[in-house]
Amino acid sequence: MAYLLTWLQFRNREHLIKRVLIIGYNEMGKKLATYFERTNTHVRVVGFCDENHNVTELSNYPILNTPGNAVKASKEFQINEIYSTILPEQDNRIYELMHHADRECIRFKLVPDFTLFVNRPMHLSYLSGMPVLTTRTEPLEDLVNRVNKRLFDIIFSVFAIIFILSWLTPLIALAIWLDSKGPLFFVQKRSGLNNKPFDCYKFRSMKVNADANFKQARRDDNRFTRIGRLLRKTNLDEFPQFFNVLKGEMSIVGPRPHMVKHTEDYSAVINKYMVRQFLKPGITGWAQVNGYRGETRRLEDMKARVDHDLWYLENWTIMLDIKIIFLTARNLITGEKNAF
Repeated sequence: MAYLLTWLQFRNREHLIKRVLIIGYNEMGKKLATYFERTNTHVRVVGFCDENHNVTELSNYPILNTPGNAVKASKEFQINEIYSTILPEQDNRIYELMHHADRECIRFKLVPDFTLFVNRPMHLSYLSGMPVLTTRTEPLEDLVNRVNKRLFDIIFSVFAIIFILSWLTPLIALAIWLDSKGPLFFVQKRSGLNNKPFDCYKFRSMKVNADANFKQARRDDNRFTRIGRLLRKTNLDEFPQFFNVLKGEMSIVGPRPHMVKHTEDYSAVINKYMVRQFLKPGITGWAQVNGYRGETRRLEDMKARVDHDLWYLENWTIMLDIKIIFLTARNLITGEKNAF
């Protein structure tokens, strides 16, 4: 209670109110004024500075002066901070105003307007002092992170090939050949890193058919062989992709590779679908351990999968990869409702 009373006393004191002037009577300036008015009780927008011909409507705030006289107006109206929605690239007088404001002990802040080309938060980085804006962070753009992920992939895939596939492949091969005619491996073109197609390896789980490269597998698909259903349900059909990882075409963890035809179809109807192609596809992924695997009958299911893939792209760490691998192993043991 004492804290609340103290806060109310301080809030009502005039000398604690921050007096603000905005340069530029434009959409960004008006938006900024509205923000201060609604959310900051300790900020008071005193007025704007702009050329008279730019003010074509009745303003809720007075136009105190022109932009070139913003510091003069600030001294006259006892302004503490100047917010300029006009950038130095638009008006070189802004540089001089910034220096002038410093000399007068008035804080000067720039408010760039990015709404013309972006409607989401931006990430700022610097290249030798040059500011670079991006719509997302990508940890794997860093060379050290890419090397670490690649080393992890090589070590893990070599281990899997030597200690698992070396004895598992002959057993699965015998079961496939006894169950149906056809090759041991199913090789299909899938969309890879930067949308470059590659040959993705799988143990064959279906009868040889002409629709393999166009028709998505369904739960009640009559193309499955008996051993094929077991391979798909346990994810054992994906194990040959460790060779894709060793070749550098895939990663242990990443967005699942889709058929080239599906990439073409979905990229036309789902925003940012192709952003997932910035990464190497994975044997397993963040979307898969969160239940978005298997058949996608509804467009919303694929959108959710893409959202999870983009989250992974922006939040990658080695520890996240390890977590996804453990979750995949757990699901392999306990089973998944979407596995068939």
